[in-house]
Amino acid sequence: MTSAVTEGLVREQHGSVLVLRIDRPEARNALTGEVIRGIGAAVAEAETDPEIRVVVLTGTGDRAFCAGMDLRAFARGDDIGLGTDDAAAAYARLGQGKLGVPVIGAANGSAVGGGLELLLGADIIVASSEAKFGLPEVKRGLFPAGGGTSIGTRIPVGAALEIALTGDPITAQRGYELGLVNAVVEPGEVMNTALDYARRIAANAPLGLAAVKELVRSSPTDPEYASERLGYWQSVVFASDDAKEGAAAFMEKRAPAWQGR
Repeated sequence: MTSAVTEGLVREQHGSVLVLRIDRPEARNALTGEVIRGIGAAVAEAETDPEIRVVVLTGTGDRAFCAGMDLRAFARGDDIGLGTDDAAAAYARLGQGKLGVPVIGAANGSAVGGGLELLLGADIIVASSEAKFGLPEVKRGLFPAGGGTSIGTRIPVGAALEIALTGDPITAQRGYELGLVNAVVEPGEVMNTALDYARRIAANAPLGLAAVKELVRSSPTDPEYASERLGYWQSVVFASDDAKEGAAAFMEKRAPAWQGR
């Protein structure tokens, strides 16, 4: 395992899995401009690094995954914007679910506001049984403008409207029942479970994973685009070296050696 620490963010690499941990427990892992740009830079690198197959997002401690925007920093007038560079673009793709690598959200604690919006960018979410999720922006004279209004693409629209209109949080168990969360586990098992998902995903063919992620994500919201991209991905994936390797490995009863091409 290798690790690196920047302002408010810890990066750890476990083989082909990159773990990004928001490290501001004293502020419930709230998002500052530095943290946002740090996450964006890290996931931008992950998209182009063939050694990284999956990204795991989590937070330090067991109180909060992320409390959203740091309101104290906002009140001081600190820069909490994304900016316009590659890191900003990558962070935006992450929040939209369009990052080029699969993402696992390890919700070690509650995720509200921008924290839930960040978590919605994950493809699979593992949650602590103690976690809560919410979009409280309407209680503060705002609305969830960072992607939270897309929650209705992940859970039933009626439930999405309840969460966004009342601003009240829901429990991890209700999140599981609605389909927001994939697994609810004891607090001490969140990372182990997330890493298990990550390793099982990372063992699969990179091109196939990219195709599945894009097509499954886009099909409910833009079926015409998904239909067009289906043809593209068929021509790329089925003619790839990895497709040949997958068939050969199956016949030879061995683990495949993926090349991502």
